[in-house]
Amino acid sequence: MTILHGSKSPDQSAIGAESLALAALGWVLSDDDRAARLLALTGLTPDILRDRLSDRGVLAAVLEFLINHEPDLIEAADTLQVKPQDIVAAHESLTR
Repeated sequence: MTILHGSKSPDQSAIGAESLALAALGWVLSDDDRAARLLALTGLTPDILRDRLSDRGVLAAVLEFLINHEPDLIEAADTLQVKPQDIVAAHESLTR
């Protein structure tokens, strides 16, 4: 049996990116002011978030929202116990 080491397969990366984006969305929505800013800046609505939660574009928009505001990016990364670069990489994976 061969055990492969190294980078994740594209499918694993996408699943990881989606999971991270969902966790980030939960973090954003945990603060009313931040949630309102997400909706205002992205054009997303509560209905879109509910109906298209698995849509890669919606998930990418959530991560882009964090990336565009460094204090939120750093705080989210800290809370989610990932590096800010992991959030950026997840965004890149979702937009491919």
